Amino acid sequence: MNVLFLCTGNSCRSLISEAVFNHLAPAGWHAISAGSQPTGKLNERALALLAAKGVPTDGCFSKSWDGLPVTPDIVVTVCASAAGETCPAYLGPVLRTHWGVDDPSHVTGTEPEIDAAFERAYAILRARIEAFLALPLDRLAGDRAAFKAALDRIGGIDA
Repeated sequence: MNVLFLCTGNSCRSLISEAVFNHLAPAGWHAISAGSQPTGKLNERALALLAAKGVPTDGCFSKSWDGLPVTPDIVVTVCASAAGETCPAYLGPVLRTHWGVDDPSHVTGTEPEIDAAFERAYAILRARIEAFLALPLDRLAGDRAAFKAALDRIGGIDA
């Protein structure tokens, strides 16, 4: 099973999602991340946060959704459309869900305020990924509508 975490820049939220998912996922499950307009570099604060949490980022890089190495089975958009971001729409025969998270890389303020925004984004994404991996995946794999409904509900989990 291949999961694509998608946002616009592929430097922060989708990177965190990819790394956390791959860190927690069972054998046979793999996440990749991409952006519709990738920045070409990973956010340094996101990388530092993941390192501090013991989540490896080996092999992660900012990349375009054009020319992905695999066709995803599930696409999870993580942009915050409520914040006025344009969320990329992946077209293809995949299961799609939206897990909007505010972009901590756009937060301004004191260092502690910025750090808190990154911690919050991480906590939300990790809680959602843990909920995803706790689903009865064997049962849901055969019921696309129920699987989508479960994934959509997970998008409402807050840390």
